Amino acid sequence: MKFVMLFTGAADEAIWTTLPPERMEAIMAEMEAWWEQHAATGAIVGGERLQGGSTATTFRIRGGELQTIDGPFIEAKEEVGGFGILDVPDLDTALAIARTWPALQVEGESIEVRPAYDE
Repeated sequence: MKFVMLFTGAADEAIWTTLPPERMEAIMAEMEAWWEQHAATGAIVGGERLQGGSTATTFRIRGGELQTIDGPFIEAKEEVGGFGILDVPDLDTALAIARTWPALQVEGESIEVRPAYDE
């Protein structure tokens, strides 16, 4: 089964700058090792880090008209910072992997795990 992990965190990336530099570097190294470990087992089959929400372009329909908006459409306290695609046997396995994401050590970080449609 395939699952998408949406890595979300505070829209204000300044939270990361409040960490001591050595702590931030350690967490980044843990995230890289975590990713490599799960990619090597075949559990992670894709994913990317995303640029900040200010780089987004959003399309929406309002009053029958297509609108184009630079930046994120919604005002949110969190924004998606990246995604990972898992290919694992079941939801329990996906959740077990996701709960070990090293960035969860940082206040405000979270992961949403969502199954893909299996057609």
